[in-house]
Amino acid sequence: MTGSRSPSSPTPHAARRILYGRRKGRPLRPSRKHLVQDLLPRISVPLESRDDAMAPALPGTGPFLDPARFFDSPASAADGPGNAGLAPCREVWLEVGFGAGEHLAAQAESHADIGFIGCEPFLNGVAALLARIDARRLSNVRIYNDDARFLIDRLAAGTLARVFILFPDPWPKARHARRRFIAADTLDALARVMADGAELRIATDDPVYLRWALAALVAHEEFCWIAEKAADWRDRPADQPATRYEEKARAKGVSPVFLVFERRPRPAPDILQRPQNT
Repeated sequence: MTGSRSPSSPTPHAARRILYGRRKGRPLRPSRKHLVQDLLPRISVPLESRDDAMAPALPGTGPFLDPARFFDSPASAADGPGNAGLAPCREVWLEVGFGAGEHLAAQAESHADIGFIGCEPFLNGVAALLARIDARRLSNVRIYNDDARFLIDRLAAGTLARVFILFPDPWPKARHARRRFIAADTLDALARVMADGAELRIATDDPVYLRWALAALVAHEEFCWIAEKAADWRDRPADQPATRYEEKARAKGVSPVFLVFERRPRPAPDILQRPQNT
């Protein structure tokens, strides 16, 4: 891995991280305000606070959390008579900055045996996803209404099978570059929590961000770009629904780029004891 941290150690965080961007927009309509008050507490990731970042939150996990445990209880919009609850969680996927949640909800509806965690600090976006969860009666979605990096630091190693970072804020001005989500320390953290062979999917319509992200990813020892031909980055993966940001870009005549990187396999542990020189 790049950087000096141990692969099993979380990123030092709260003291140096600042969340840029809005937390809340226009006042929520009554129906969505009700969902925030009633549904969100039931499907929120049980991470109490940033200051609690190193405290055990689930039994038997030490300071780290197994995200599959977030889906042990089917506490969601789908609760009620006639609902069998959550299917066994085969694996866990994470979306960082889900916007209005159209992609995450579509994926969750198509993959009932996968647990989905969406991170989004913007309350209006969270409310939009809650409305989709409620309308589709989804039971396999959990929400973290804060900076994704705080949650990533708490997850146990090798527990995520796929990560989506779709159309993140590009922060195009050079003086704002340090605000971009894709960076060496964030990739270190993602490499720790992603399973061997897990996919990191990134989409952007901003050429500055594209160059920035590619440079960081190609330089990182734990990720491998699996593209073999131009269509692999020009075309959205067939199993990945479009987002409204992609639709807006295409409406302006801009072609987004879709990057798929794979988490390289971890080296096998050396179980043989080498003799000491005498």
